[in-house]
Amino acid sequence: MLADQLAQLIGRHAPTSVAIIGCAGGNGLERIDPTRVERVVAIDVNPEYIAAAKLRHADRLGNLDFRCADVQSETLTFDAVALIYAALIFEYVDVAATFATLKRNLQPGGILAVLLQLRHSDQWVVSASPHRSLDKLIPALKLVEPDELRAYATAAGFTVASSNRIDLPSGKRFWLQSFRG
Repeated sequence: MLADQLAQLIGRHAPTSVAIIGCAGGNGLERIDPTRVERVVAIDVNPEYIAAAKLRHADRLGNLDFRCADVQSETLTFDAVALIYAALIFEYVDVAATFATLKRNLQPGGILAVLLQLRHSDQWVVSASPHRSLDKLIPALKLVEPDELRAYATAAGFTVASSNRIDLPSGKRFWLQSFRG
């Protein structure tokens, strides 16, 4: 679903440069056409995820700039991009600090697309997994409501471009909001 959303955003906005915040092992890098997107910045706080994403995607995407960095940091800067995709990261960060970083690294008039997980009474927030290391995420996770996110975005100088809810067959629900910088 994360990769599908990125592909749709690229199709809709036709950016020549993209940043994926929280790239993990890829989170959609496989869906980027290097003949249409000239530059890709992939950022994650986990060096193991960066290494895995490099192994999977560096040969195919020669225009790929990997950064092991904290998106909340005042020092995170890169050449501004036309589209930033931040899927499932606002649940783990200081929202205001992260918006400041994203604003600084987005081209004027560019698109910031944020995917949030929504609260659901019948679903666990962190999906069950055989990987026990994922249990460490549970205390760090704080769901952000779409209205709250919109208020932070507006305060950071963004305007709302679009928003929609995504319902998965599993019952999990997400909210995709796009903002113009």
